[in-house]
Amino acid sequence: MPENGYQYDVLYIGAGHGTFDGAAPLAAKGYKVGVVEADEIGGTCPNRGCNAKITLDAPVELVRFQERMKDIVSGDLTFNWAENVKHEHEVIDGLPDFISGLLNDSGVDIIKGHGKLTGAHSVDVDGTEKTAANIVVATGQRPHRVDVPGSKLAHDSTEFMAMTELPQNITIIGSGYISLEFATIANAAGSDVTVLMHHDKALRAFHQPYVEHVLADLESRGVKFVKNVEVSEFTQNGDKYTVSYNDGQSVETDWILDASGRIPNVEELGLDEVGVKYNEHGIEVNDHLQTSVDSIYASGDVLDKKQPKLTPTAIYETTYLMQLFSKETTDAINYPAIPSVVFTSPRIAQVGVNPVSVADNKDYTVNENNLLDGWYRLVDNESYAKNTIVYDADHKIVGASEVSEKADNAINSILPAIEFGFGPEELGRLVYLFPSLESDTKDLL
Repeated sequence: MPENGYQYDVLYIGAGHGTFDGAAPLAAKGYKVGVVEADEIGGTCPNRGCNAKITLDAPVELVRFQERMKDIVSGDLTFNWAENVKHEHEVIDGLPDFISGLLNDSGVDIIKGHGKLTGAHSVDVDGTEKTAANIVVATGQRPHRVDVPGSKLAHDSTEFMAMTELPQNITIIGSGYISLEFATIANAAGSDVTVLMHHDKALRAFHQPYVEHVLADLESRGVKFVKNVEVSEFTQNGDKYTVSYNDGQSVETDWILDASGRIPNVEELGLDEVGVKYNEHGIEVNDHLQTSVDSIYASGDVLDKKQPKLTPTAIYETTYLMQLFSKETTDAINYPAIPSVVFTSPRIAQVGVNPVSVADNKDYTVNENNLLDGWYRLVDNESYAKNTIVYDADHKIVGASEVSEKADNAINSILPAIEFGFGPEELGRLVYLFPSLESDTKDLL
């Protein structure tokens, strides 16, 4: 039974990865758990984020591979956008029911409706009060929209992934993950793409020499980049749109994607009324993911945190809260090394210490490797592949960045060495399958 006569031991607001990966096992342990969700079960990642994006990107990998192997495998590949989107929905459309099934089978109550905090232990769900010993706010983020006249003429990432016909000309506002990933996909599918960058650098959290290579590759494929842009207005003339920027400059286009970032969903949750502190970056929490109200916690992308706002981070946080609520731990959350990747082609991935941040620090050694010196990268004709490894004073790996067609898998293979502090002796005991990417990567560490 719930503590102190409340209806639930734990009540979650939001049903994304910041919730269900912890809520289901918590309920399976015998705790009374409720999940409040007004939208689709599963949140952004399964429904309109990671799963959809990587499905749309899969043909890009195939096209790029055939391009590299064109002297061996003859013939041109045709990119069918409508079939690509159809396949995307074959992958994602069943996920809300699948996740709902997992929650139901574990004994979680799914409560449809908008949840709003009304007290330290109470949530109003469309006029019905629910009470809980502890409440978790896991409402995630949503696309930011530039605040200019005509902003409603622009579209967001969800709308991009739902298009059954790809416009001939696409203009993208922003130069982060979403911008460059969708620029890669749209360009490969045959659209003319223009990217309007607010600054002079893209993907500013990533190793810039590698970012510059990706931009140069996209430029060679016809993508146009305009730097230091201050968008001023969107207008429509018939079936064409104009993006005005800076002092009288403009670009005409068929479709506008606003990829100017993502912002936390903190509005209309009752945070001010109950005294939960937050800022423009999200809800403020302590090292136990506890807000300024002791019985209210938060997890996932809605948090104000230094860690990357990614699905694996949200899963780690909600799993930690499950252990905290079930009294398996009383310790503060101890984040592991969390990798990041941009699904461009080539990909950029990184984990741990950024090489730029320690460039002048004598306690660290930074080595860059040309990965084409390892024979395995030549198998499928990669033409450019590099990584940068950061070592501490004991020559243990503390950071890695890579640009290559296989950067995501290569960084995953290095991840255990960083998380568990492997030095030369431990690395020497890792015997990978041969030949393999992992074996090739290890040889250059």
